[in-house]
Amino acid sequence: MLLLIGTLIGLVLGLTGAGGSVFAVPLLMLLAGIPMSSAVGISLGAVAVSTFYGSLRSFFSKNRSQNILWLPGVILAGVGALTAPLGKWLGLQIPEFWLLIGFNVLALVIAIRMWLSARKNPDAAKVVRAGNFASTPNPGLLCNLSKTGQFELRPRCVSGLLIGGALVGLLSGLFGVGGGFLIVPLLLILSPVSMAQAVSTSLLIIAVVSSSGFISHLFMSTENNWPMFALVAAGGVLGMMLGQAISHKIANALLQKIFAVSLLAVSVLTLVRSVL
Repeated sequence: MLLLIGTLIGLVLGLTGAGGSVFAVPLLMLLAGIPMSSAVGISLGAVAVSTFYGSLRSFFSKNRSQNILWLPGVILAGVGALTAPLGKWLGLQIPEFWLLIGFNVLALVIAIRMWLSARKNPDAAKVVRAGNFASTPNPGLLCNLSKTGQFELRPRCVSGLLIGGALVGLLSGLFGVGGGFLIVPLLLILSPVSMAQAVSTSLLIIAVVSSSGFISHLFMSTENNWPMFALVAAGGVLGMMLGQAISHKIANALLQKIFAVSLLAVSVLTLVRSVL
């Protein structure tokens, strides 16, 4: 069952541009009966492994230097990695019921965003993490403020990256989510980069931030979840690979809307089951 759950997590991660990792925690709780505190830790580890695999695929693609925005990616990932342990610590201080309420509010926001994004910009829904970015054009660098086209670390740009990275890390450690739902729109807002660049860069950031959150989970938790984590992580990679094979055929606005509705349904069902 855990291998199947991991495969579902990896598949959803691969077939969404942002927000897919939020499926991990409710699936682990609903299908495997794992308490939320453990589900958050396992989710962080499985998402980290899956997105590292996706990042390696992007890095070794034909036009890897154009796909990944390295400098903003490193800033977001570095700050997020520092705040993820704080998010994990905060999660341990909050009663599980209220943590679950907070998670469902976050899931609702992400589901609405996925639906509206698919409705307003259906072409962007075709750009997913398992897609092939090799032939994607590069319209410019993030915060491109110089005449020579070089990235400049000016206050407004850096402050946006620092605040965004801190928030991504906190939410990642707190709820076990990757943060792509925040990273992708942040990159798109700060500069006219392509959706493919934002999604590809988000893979690297999520991998680093989730790894930090998972390591902090290992230090702060006394539970031995390695066998469960190994199965879920292996399934995650399998799911990502499956997503690569079929993403060009089924990735579209309708699929994103289906994911949005499914996320809402799974989250509500998890909450109701926990209350009862």
